[in-house]
Amino acid sequence: MASTVRLFANDCVIYRKIVKDEDMEILQRDLDRLGELAVENSMKMNPSKSKAVRFTRARLKDSLYYLIMGTLIPEASSCKYLRSDLSWADHVNYTVKKAWKALHFTIRILKKGKSNTKI
Repeated sequence: MASTVRLFANDCVIYRKIVKDEDMEILQRDLDRLGELAVENSMKMNPSKSKAVRFTRARLKDSLYYLIMGTLIPEASSCKYLRSDLSWADHVNYTVKKAWKALHFTIRILKKGKSNTKI
């Protein structure tokens, strides 16, 4: 069975449950194929923006070693959507911060606007 791929606008997440060494090999083959598809379809891929995150509650010491387009994917403890301890806290905080910025921008615009533009 192949790895799972999720697309978010211009982001791509590829993941797989790793139980044995063979699972790591399959994930690496899928990453290789993803790089090949990018080349075949003239898509730009920036391997330096990639992250390898291990989602587990276990204390593991072995480093992750995955390549995409010949570039080592650096290991990280979280990604934009989820932390390695399976918490959504970083993503929720990021989304709330963006919402507050949008709200404050709207309030500033409305304060400067004419009275007929206000509700």
